[in-house]
Amino acid sequence: MKTQNDWRLKRVFNLIIVDESGSMSVIRKQAFSGMNETLSSVRAMQQAHPETDQRVTLVTFDSNHTTWHFDDAPVQDTRDLRWDAYNPSGCTPLYDAMGRAIAKVEAQACPGDNVLVTVITDGEENSSREWTLSLIRRTIERLKQQHWTFALIGTDNLDVDSMARGMCIDEHLTFCQDNQGTTEMFAKMSRARSRYNACLCAEAAMPVGSLFDEG
Repeated sequence: MKTQNDWRLKRVFNLIIVDESGSMSVIRKQAFSGMNETLSSVRAMQQAHPETDQRVTLVTFDSNHTTWHFDDAPVQDTRDLRWDAYNPSGCTPLYDAMGRAIAKVEAQACPGDNVLVTVITDGEENSSREWTLSLIRRTIERLKQQHWTFALIGTDNLDVDSMARGMCIDEHLTFCQDNQGTTEMFAKMSRARSRYNACLCAEAAMPVGSLFDEG
């Protein structure tokens, strides 16, 4: 396996995991647009920080399927999603989706790479078969020691703070599940990604718990 010294650029893995369960149909249009805006924001990060190599893994999930829209793709090779690529249905196997996606990116990343994991959901875990909360927590605890940053974004019908603490996730954000709230959430996530990359390229540590702090 290659080590970080074999790469001239700072590699940044952007892992984006988006709930596609039935309840997300309420904000399907906004979630769809937001994912494309997120892809655009990562492309902007590549232009703003040419010393980085921005990689994208975008996963949507429900109890019937897991879709890998992009898998370790160089951001310049990504394209906007088509409308029919996101069709909410089914239940919420949150732990399975997180566990599978994290394991895949861990196999692709090298020591010293930087990984930003963003999970967006409007529901709690209710149908996983392979991964449990304890497995997710132990995995996140371990990877946080290896330049991984985890963010949980959830709707205001959830206790997002409690969910994040249960998974050992330091960065979390709550948004209102309506048109305006979802649009604002994706915009705030893009600004957070910009600050993350700015700190990374300046070799300045971002204080824990401050990813979404715009104060």
